[in-house]
Amino acid sequence: MSAVNAEAELPASLKAAQQSQFFLINCLKAGAAQLIVLHHLAFYGPMSDQALQLMPALIEWLDRHGRLAVQVFLVIGGFLAAKSLSPHGQATPANPLGTILRRYLKLAPPFLAAMLLAIGASAWAGAWMAHDSISAPPTWTQLAAHALLLHDVLDVEALSAGAWYVAIDFQLYALMSLLLWLGARFAAGRQWTWLMPVTVALGGSASLLYFNRDAGWNIWAPYFFGSYGLGILAWWASDRRRDTGGVALLAAMMLLPALAALAVDFRSRIALALAVACLLFFFGRARLATAGRTVSVFNYLGSISYSVFLVHFPVCLVMNATFTRFFPAEPYWQALGILAGWTASLGAGAAFHRWVEIPLGRLFSGVRAPAEKQPSMIAAPGLDCVNDRPWPRPASAPASASGPDR
Repeated sequence: MSAVNAEAELPASLKAAQQSQFFLINCLKAGAAQLIVLHHLAFYGPMSDQALQLMPALIEWLDRHGRLAVQVFLVIGGFLAAKSLSPHGQATPANPLGTILRRYLKLAPPFLAAMLLAIGASAWAGAWMAHDSISAPPTWTQLAAHALLLHDVLDVEALSAGAWYVAIDFQLYALMSLLLWLGARFAAGRQWTWLMPVTVALGGSASLLYFNRDAGWNIWAPYFFGSYGLGILAWWASDRRRDTGGVALLAAMMLLPALAALAVDFRSRIALALAVACLLFFFGRARLATAGRTVSVFNYLGSISYSVFLVHFPVCLVMNATFTRFFPAEPYWQALGILAGWTASLGAGAAFHRWVEIPLGRLFSGVRAPAEKQPSMIAAPGLDCVNDRPWPRPASAPASASGPDR
């Protein structure tokens, strides 16, 4: 999930060209972001507890499977990380510390602003209802851990449902930066064209066949590198300048480890990640011939997806409290509350994007390298969302909410 909307800093012609090229990515981000919002509205009561009587199949599906939308952001994250860090699959000798710092300055400032909103939302909601999804007032240790993106590593309670993904996105980008730098050091000037593709394929295989099958690793990048690596390989394989044999070999590096992992231990999240990677391989670089109103809408929803991801949980918390206190506990009223929460999340995300994400991006833009100025992504968001790692689940939530599909 690239946290900062760099599009706002680009000339209009270049911005339009990028939106044309990355329309599919924006569509995927927009759709996945909506699923995340709806998943949380279904996952956290009390509105969904009442609305369940009215639309049980939909609520249960969103509760169990909406969480898988995180895979879209993981794969897109790898796809765009490859575009930014190693467009042609070569190791790069660039200082990884500078690259990692720039990534932190993309992710952390809007994330911390959203955590302040989450703290305020918990205090507001706590005045109107009692529920396990409401966080206690934070400690200084919690705030420091979130500022360093180490809340999960330090076993500190998250301030918002999506906090884990921002930390994982940062870890994955840092890991990729370090691998490219180490590859350049190892190659020592020799033109080893296949060094990084083989490295990523081996790392992805280890993730898919081992780390991703052990939930004890789900606070670390290796657990997620399988999906992220699929996106990286999809970018390299979709390079039209490669010969047919090179494309076939990269596609095999992408497909075979994932299929083997599914044969050994089928996981729906990995199947989805592979499907998204294949979609990006075929169409991820395709440009639209024309642009209309529908294209503009999806591009806009894609551009605000990181902001929607960051602020939707505080908004949903307040909407749950509002409909608990001021509206009847009846299915139709509470279903209306879910719709209102979804709409309010989009509105809040648009406002946060304009008044927080973009200004913060401009504030820290002087630290960034020009190569990092690309369409925003959540993955990073980034788009976080859900069960590839569980959200902090309220004790009252059904056992199925955490699910086996981690």
